[in-house]
Amino acid sequence: MKYSKLFSILAFGLLMLTANVNAQTTNEKMIDKIEVIDFHSTHRCITCNAIEMHTRYTLKKYFADELKSGKITFQVINVDKEKNYKLAEKFEASGTSLFLNVIAKGKETKIDLTQFAFMKGREKDIFMTGLKEKIEKELKTL
Repeated sequence: MKYSKLFSILAFGLLMLTANVNAQTTNEKMIDKIEVIDFHSTHRCITCNAIEMHTRYTLKKYFADELKSGKITFQVINVDKEKNYKLAEKFEASGTSLFLNVIAKGKETKIDLTQFAFMKGREKDIFMTGLKEKIEKELKTL
């Protein structure tokens, strides 16, 4: 009898903990934001490094407030690391790729900027202007 009562209390506690974690995960997905994700492989070329450098600079220069508030996040992800496989698979990134993941009203919209990034990645001013415009456009949708 004692053990069944203890088991019931533990089971209920575990259920509540699981429900709380699921609620937190759901709430995080409901937050309107833009995730800027720079995927890369372990060995990187000059353009790949420039894409990261210019993306960081653009975000810090034009979107510092949004970064601070969490409205925009920036992640640099090595696709060759096993812990990142699931995220890379979600975006179909097998090497250097640049994405905006716009989360609005609980819905995710992936915007692939990889072609733009490779074409303009080594042209700092053009890259910054283009990335800034793309992010500003998406911020209006939040």
